Order: sequence, then structure tokens, then C-alpha cells
Amino acid sequence: MQPISDKEWNQFKQKHEDTAIMLITCPDRPGIVSTVSRYLYEQGANIIQSDQYTTDPEGGRFFMRIEFKQSRLQECWESLNQGFEPIAKQFEMEWKLVEACKRKRMAIFVSKEDHCLVELLWQYSAGYLHADIAMVISNHLDTKDIVEAMGIPFYHIPVTKDTKQEAEQKQIELIKGKVDMIVLARYMQILSPTFLQDFPCQIINIHHSFLPAFVGAKPYERAYERGVKLIGATAHYVTEELDAGPIIEQGVERVTHRDDVDDLKRLGKQIERTVLARAVHWHLEDRVLVHQNKTVVFP
Repeated sequence: MQPISDKEWNQFKQKHEDTAIMLITCPDRPGIVSTVSRYLYEQGANIIQSDQYTTDPEGGRFFMRIEFKQSRLQECWESLNQGFEPIAKQFEMEWKLVEACKRKRMAIFVSKEDHCLVELLWQYSAGYLHADIAMVISNHLDTKDIVEAMGIPFYHIPVTKDTKQEAEQKQIELIKGKVDMIVLARYMQILSPTFLQDFPCQIINIHHSFLPAFVGAKPYERAYERGVKLIGATAHYVTEELDAGPIIEQGVERVTHRDDVDDLKRLGKQIERTVLARAVHWHLEDRVLVHQNKTVVFP
């Protein structure tokens, strides 16, 4: 595997040049869509994709994602933002405007199992993952060669019960101000509240279970003991409450009484890598809006 080439990156930039994404959440009321659309029209923008959702037309919460083309986007970036402020205030909006071609910088945390990491590295090398992988951090050395073969910095920070706080401080020093998001690709350590506070809804974890069932350790063994007919995986944002953050994506696979624990683990790995990759893609493309402990995803 080799990282995305300059040619592939330039092709991506050309495709998304002068493209912006506006994300909005606010109390639902009449006139939101027409007002936002008219504003963009008056700026000379061309809407190329629009998605919206309301929890309830009568007093619910409204969510919107608009992708649009704007010629000479960089030149009018400030005026686009400033001009929208009165509308945002009128409708009590939480909103942001992002450039579609701007690549987020990502750190990947991993322990021993490499299947999720390898999937992300393959998608990155194929040009499907529109991010810069700034570094991979691990508490083990098992994936060092895979990562360094792609020219990606690898940092080994062992973690024990006695050194956990010190290890987290080293991790924070490495990533602070250098990454926009973190992916826990089967990183088998619990992050502290201190670590999480700088990355609200910016850390994605893959849980090897179809949450909320079988939280915690050894979910496949527990699923086998229960005789389940479906196994799954869950990608979610990390919060202080273990395995209870907003869910981004889930996947399942049917199993039978003939499948033993090893079969469940093998099938589970396949689900995990697919589910995590989808969740990461949607986050990178600003398709996920968080409301309380739920997400609205516009795939």
C-alpha cells in the first residue's frame, strides 16, 4: 500500500473546487429552507445537494445539509459567513460552513488487532479516504511495520494501570493542535474525561457488538453463550459514558447454531471494518449532525 498520490489529490481538489457545505440545526419553523436557499442564490451559489430532516414539524428540531458551488469561493468566504449571520440569528441556528476540498487531519489509535486499521489504510492508499493520516498511535508494536511502510508516523506508547495517566499525556502532546479527529480502530483502552474534553464528537470508536447489547468485554463469547442469530458492530462517537455515545452506523450478519466463537469473531471483523469505514467517511464529508445522544446522518 502506498499513500494517495499528488495526481489523485489534485483530481479530488479539482472535483471539489469552489464547493462548500453548510450544516444547520435549529428549532423547526416555516421558511427555513426557502430563506437559506434564497440567500445562497443571491450570493450566486448553485445548490448541488440538499438534505433536511425534522424531528417534528410542530416544534421539533430541524437539521439541514446543503452542498453548493460558489465561484471564487476563497475570495467571498468571509462575506458568505458574515452575510449569513442575521439569518442564523433570526432562526436561532447552530451552523457552520466548511470547504469540501479541505482535508481533515486524522490520528488513528490501535492496539493489537489490525483489521480495522488495514481497511482504513487501504482506503487511504486507494484515494477513497479524503483525509491526511497524521499519525498512528498504539500501545503495542504489532502494527508498526504496516504503518511505517506507508510513510505514516507511528508512535508506540505503552499503557499499564500505573502509567495510564502519563501515557495519555504523551498522546495529548502528540495530537494537540495537529489533528481534527481521532479514530479508535480497535484501541482497547478507555480514554479519560480529560482526554475527551478537547474532542467533542470528534472521536469515533468501533465497538465489536450491536449496541446496546453486549457492552464491555468479550461480546462474541457472550453472544455465543446467548445463542444469538445476529451479530453486529457499532461505530459511535466517544463520550465519558462507556459505549454509550451517539451511534453513527451499525451493521449485522446472520449466524446459526453451527457457528462457534471463532466463526463469530471472523464474521465480526468483517462487519467492524466495513461499519467503521462508513462512519469515518460520513464524518470526513460532514454528513453527521449530533443532537443530544443521537445522530442525523445524511449519506
